[in-house]
Amino acid sequence: MTTALILLPLGGGLVVWLLPWTRFWAGSFALLVSLAEVGLWIETLIRFDFARPGLQLDARAGWFGDLGISYHVGLYGFSLWLIGMSVTVMAASIAYAFWTGRERARAYFGLQLFLTGAVVGVFAAQDLLLFYAFFEAMLIPLYVLVGVWGGAGRLGATLKFVIYTMAGSLLMLAAVIVLGVHQGSFDLVDTGTSGNTWIFLGFVAAFAVKAPLFPFHGWLPDAYREAPPEVSAVLSGVVSKAAVYGLLRIAIAKFPGPTHDVRVPILVFAAIGLVYGSLVAFRAPDVRGVIAYSSLAQMGLIVLGLFAGNSLGFDGAILQSVNHGLLSATLFLLAGGIERRAATGELSRLGGMARGRPVLATLLMTTGIIALAVPGSTAFAGEFLILAGVFQQGWIWAVIGAGAIVLAAMYMLRLISAVLHREVGPAVSDSALDLRPAELGFLVPLVACLLALSAWPAAISERSFAHGATFRVGWTSYAPIRNVP
Repeated sequence: MTTALILLPLGGGLVVWLLPWTRFWAGSFALLVSLAEVGLWIETLIRFDFARPGLQLDARAGWFGDLGISYHVGLYGFSLWLIGMSVTVMAASIAYAFWTGRERARAYFGLQLFLTGAVVGVFAAQDLLLFYAFFEAMLIPLYVLVGVWGGAGRLGATLKFVIYTMAGSLLMLAAVIVLGVHQGSFDLVDTGTSGNTWIFLGFVAAFAVKAPLFPFHGWLPDAYREAPPEVSAVLSGVVSKAAVYGLLRIAIAKFPGPTHDVRVPILVFAAIGLVYGSLVAFRAPDVRGVIAYSSLAQMGLIVLGLFAGNSLGFDGAILQSVNHGLLSATLFLLAGGIERRAATGELSRLGGMARGRPVLATLLMTTGIIALAVPGSTAFAGEFLILAGVFQQGWIWAVIGAGAIVLAAMYMLRLISAVLHREVGPAVSDSALDLRPAELGFLVPLVACLLALSAWPAAISERSFAHGATFRVGWTSYAPIRNVP
């Protein structure tokens, strides 16, 4: 089942590349494959036993036996939820691209499907070199999607993206090789822990670039602004969660001592990123800038939860990762719709779009209110769990997190006001239509997922880690990462 989740989009992408289809048929087939991937994930969800600890639905085959390298994939509860969020966002992204009619459709949709398979492979990989292979494979289509189909500044944005990610990838490759050779195997399940701080920092730095986390976020503003809206949605909502998985499954799980020793500096950088991202988002001049820097802030908050070192922090980090993936993707796709209607995303030229466009106003308001983390929303549940968890490591971290949440309310309310209310901006024409039925087809499911999680956030927060088993991380024992080898 896990292998099928990886191979279905990869095979679909190969078919799109090979067959001489028109734009319509290439897009239709890619959308069908992405929806089938969502259906396959639902079947996997039904089969998964959340009460049983340990790896499930795994498959293993020898790859390089002399080096202890194998094709080993499998799922934990937290990786299952991350995959579910990812395939949902990817399906919405492909639907958006199909609706807008991207040029060179066979190449474009093939890359999107290839990216889907690589992302699922990252979340399922249980071998270090296999994880690295999927991680690098995930980056290749992103380079092309931004560099070929991006905006006017796409080449500069792509170059910066390549430089940052290649530096991170080289660090991770060195860390993977040293750890695997030292352990005598690259298998994440069979091998034990390590106390090497330098290897740990190599992994953390690589994942910090991909997240991105402060101060490794230099590629973020250009890439998010220049990429097509649906690619920005994937970059922010999906690809950044590969870093969350890597930090959880590799850095924290395999390096208990260094995690304890370096916890405070990492919490400091996460807190700085949370506050800095919120402040810059409040001052950003355009819609995408607000969403991009809010993503930087949210990743800082998630890392606070990961390094809180207790069950509340871990449960909150996974829930907030899913929340942010859905929220960020919805906001970027809405930003694409706004830009198509106003030919700009500059807040100073927008305004009054709620008049005569009730559907656009409703979806943006609903998404924005959830992002505000109002009580009763899934974002509130995720942020509350993280703050409660990090409070156990020190009240100062919870105070910083709570203050940043207030800043989040400021930048999100500014975004909603600048787009929907105030006077009608010079870029907003009376002839600009409301959201069309096709747009509702990929936006409403994302919002529906957020509303469902708002009604039942425990579906994720209480089912990411199996109950009853304890995972030791060096300085303490606790129940969040339960029985993750």
